[in-house]
Amino acid sequence: MGSVSTRIKDIGPQPQSFDIEVATKENSNYRSVAWSGRYLQVTLMSIPVGGDIGLEAHPQTDQFLRLDAGQGLVQMGAAKDKLTFEKKVANGWCVLVPAGTWHNITNTGTTPMQVYAIYAPAHHAPDNVQETAAVAEADGHDEPATWSEQPKHVPDKHG
Repeated sequence: MGSVSTRIKDIGPQPQSFDIEVATKENSNYRSVAWSGRYLQVTLMSIPVGGDIGLEAHPQTDQFLRLDAGQGLVQMGAAKDKLTFEKKVANGWCVLVPAGTWHNITNTGTTPMQVYAIYAPAHHAPDNVQETAAVAEADGHDEPATWSEQPKHVPDKHG
């Protein structure tokens, strides 16, 4: 479970400020929603050695991801079986995922891969904490807040 003393509590859509690099590095949960705004959302992720974010596509959500620790392999493409973009990434690298693009990042290092992600529009339930990828996959209540601006709903695609 994540450290209670350093977990960022999602107070969105209220003004917020925190050291995102420290918060990202100290997060031990698969996903922890740190801030939910009307138009975007910030989550912190910890991907275990050999684990991955999970092959998926968000039809109406752009994503910005940044590695603050660890290393990985990012793969993206127009279809889940046609991942034509492949790049090694490490601490300090960002990954930009256009809406509708299939994507995954696999931890290829020897330590957890610490990532923060910015979704536009918001994509997860405010202040939601999912300790593992399995918990996230089983979470049937991980929907954005009703006060967030959302396009007409088109479900995500998972590999």
